[in-house]
Amino acid sequence: MAAAWVVYAAQAVLIWAVSTVVYRRFFHPLAGVPGPLLPAVTRLWTWYWNVPKDGHLYRKIDELHARYGPVVRIAPNEIHLADPDNYDKIYSVGGKLFKDPVFYEVLNVPAMFTSISNEEHRRRRAPLNHFFSRRAVLDLEDIVQEKAAKLCRRVREALTSGKPADLRSGLRAVSIDVLTEYAFADCWNHLDAPDFNEWFSEAVRDTGVMWWTFQQFPILIKPMGAMPEDWARKMSPAMNGWMDCIVRTREYVMGVQKNFAAGIKPQRRTIFHELLDPSTRDEETPIPPTLESLSGEALSFCTAAADTTGNALEMAAYGVVTNPKIYATLKKELREAFPDPSVELDYVTLEKLPYLTGVIKEGQRLSYGVISRLPRVTAEGGATFNGYFVPEGTAVSMSSWMMHRNPDAFPDPDTFDPTRWTDPSTVRSRERCLVTFSRGSRTCIGQNLALVELYVTLGTLFRRFENLKAYDVGPEDMTYVDYFTAFHPKGSRAFRVVTTDA
Repeated sequence: MAAAWVVYAAQAVLIWAVSTVVYRRFFHPLAGVPGPLLPAVTRLWTWYWNVPKDGHLYRKIDELHARYGPVVRIAPNEIHLADPDNYDKIYSVGGKLFKDPVFYEVLNVPAMFTSISNEEHRRRRAPLNHFFSRRAVLDLEDIVQEKAAKLCRRVREALTSGKPADLRSGLRAVSIDVLTEYAFADCWNHLDAPDFNEWFSEAVRDTGVMWWTFQQFPILIKPMGAMPEDWARKMSPAMNGWMDCIVRTREYVMGVQKNFAAGIKPQRRTIFHELLDPSTRDEETPIPPTLESLSGEALSFCTAAADTTGNALEMAAYGVVTNPKIYATLKKELREAFPDPSVELDYVTLEKLPYLTGVIKEGQRLSYGVISRLPRVTAEGGATFNGYFVPEGTAVSMSSWMMHRNPDAFPDPDTFDPTRWTDPSTVRSRERCLVTFSRGSRTCIGQNLALVELYVTLGTLFRRFENLKAYDVGPEDMTYVDYFTAFHPKGSRAFRVVTTDA
């Protein structure tokens, strides 16, 4: 009898599986959207290209668009779009589409970034908008100036001793130190570490692996969350470093909460003081944020700073030192604006330099910001994209990878070419496809700070060092894999520089 029940159960599972495949492929509301069989019937396809295939889903989706056109089905309930005209339709200010909970809720980190509803995001973001305004960032520009100067000292020390200077880790260290001092008043001092604490990038990368895995296997979320800390630390050295970040942010937030409750005024307000201050919350958000929420905000800010701004800094610097003509043109512009190489290069002057601006925009374009697709869910009434109607509840996504490589906006898109941005007649159409900070009401809140970092760090670096060249690194080392933000493939050589000075 027991054997018979096993047979019946196996038959039932088989019937369910076949029925699911047939429905999703032929009778689902998205059945008419072009695409291959596997992504139409199972999300295992996206997981396979992201985890076993090491973050290559974004490239595979690009291949599908080349074969099937501007609209492709990449999961049972998700389509991906390639037409730039759709970007504002999905991510516009005041748009009705909201973040896909299947994609964003899996890490269970309560933060502004992971807020699903647009209204919740607005409430979380409102207290911080002025904190990251252009005026507020300019008032604290000295923080960025200090970190840029420290990086230059580290580069000079390495070159003077006859060693290559590691710009890959050094530029990320600038971004982390700027963010933690600016937003937390608690600098992590990665620039002071001999190796710039390069483990941090690997720690963030490992969270991306978990991100993709939890999306496909949500049953793992609770047991992993309940895992004792010492077990989690033993999983990998990178995870051990990530746990240190979690502990540090929690302890710091607890201290801020304690001082705030005691009425102790800080020397400088941080994002936590803004979030804890009742005067910054509207009537719909009367309850102060929890320790978990504040810690989640801290971790999300640090992750964004390390990978997005760090990648843009690195890609821009690589594009300069590997092209003598670009280097010479940039040096000439910086010399004319700042005849004395030892002076502090202020942001307001730097941002007006057209060629430096082109270098920075190309660094942003070819580092992609968040390289992953960003799924939104269609609201009541559904939506139509390039002639395909999708019903309410459908996940719709686009990616900076395809926007930044659109051949109509960027001919020869893989070439680093700052002059793309110096022709006024074409800049506007190209700006339309540059979505480093995304767009709309959920655009990156830290973009003003990131721009100051980019201009001040790169301007200072290339005014102080006029004869750098790449050392033992090539284009193959500057490619990316997708763990939500972009990471270089494991085993790639670090971007290091030496000097051509005698």
